[in-house]
Order: sequence, then C-alpha cells, then structure tokens
Amino acid sequence: MEKETALLEAILYLETDPLDYNTLIRYSGLSKEAVHRAIEILEEKYRRADSGVELTRIGGGVMLSVKKEYWDNLKERYGKRNETRFSRAALETLSIIAYSQPITRSEVEAIRGVQADTMIRVLLEKSLIREMGKKDVPGKPVQYGTTREFLRFFRLESIADLPKLSEHEADRFELEGN
Repeated sequence: MEKETALLEAILYLETDPLDYNTLIRYSGLSKEAVHRAIEILEEKYRRADSGVELTRIGGGVMLSVKKEYWDNLKERYGKRNETRFSRAALETLSIIAYSQPITRSEVEAIRGVQADTMIRVLLEKSLIREMGKKDVPGKPVQYGTTREFLRFFRLESIADLPKLSEHEADRFELEGN
C-alpha cells in the first residue's frame, strides 16, 4: 500500500485543482479500493502536527493545501487571495448569490437595493459564479449560482459548509413577498 499511497501523493502534489475519486483512479491506474485506502492514509499522515499541509476536500474532490493555521502567515507571499481582492459590493453580491442560489440578477438587485450588473460580470470573470439556467417566469431571466472555483477559493467542501446565518442575516437574504 506504500507505493500506491506515494503515487497518489505525487499526483495530488502536482495538481493545482481538486481531483475527484474517478479522476484519481484514472490517473493512477489503481483500483477504487486502493485509492480510497490511500486517501485515508494520506489524511491521517497530514493530520499530524509535524505537517504543514493537509488533504482538503473541495467540491467532491481532494487536493493538498496549506493547513489553515499557517495560511495567514503565508498568504501575503504565496496566496492568490492577495492578488484577488474584492470590493465590499462584490463580496455582498457573492454572498447573496451563495446563500440564495439559484437567483436572478433582478432578485440580487432587489435584496441589495442597487444595480448588480457590474458585480455579476466581475464574479463571472473570476469564475466564482456561473449561469445555472433560466427561471421559468415571463422573460426567462438567467439564474446564477456558485462554482467549484468558489468552493476552492473559500476552502469549502460543499455549499452546505457555508457559515450558518443568524435569523436577522437570513431575513436580509430573502426577497419581499417570499
């Protein structure tokens, strides 16, 4: 099992995006069982205090990343987050989309109280949101939702891992009449 684990570790080291189990099986040539066991071994290995990295689950995949406890010390030099700063308006728009998805531009604007065209364009360009289809109402407006890049950027395994909103915060994300 040592060689299989080392092979998966090397694959995860070389990849910059999360890989799902089927991709790991395909890249490694290992069986499903061997991949699952090797991932368990790597999780155990990286949980130890003498490791600066961890196996992170993001959007149904796994990847190696810096342990959260070290990220604040390193992000200035190594982090994409330093390159990508968002305005308060962009973060507010992204929050509304994340917590209310799927949601249309006009629904975002109704919640924010201001136009959202520019912010939605910026978030689309950064691949943090995507078009998720059209709402079945007159005019068939486009609905937006978050992407796998959103999960990766905020280090979430799934959208269910978003912080829970207080009752007051949750009310803010609801449209009048809903």
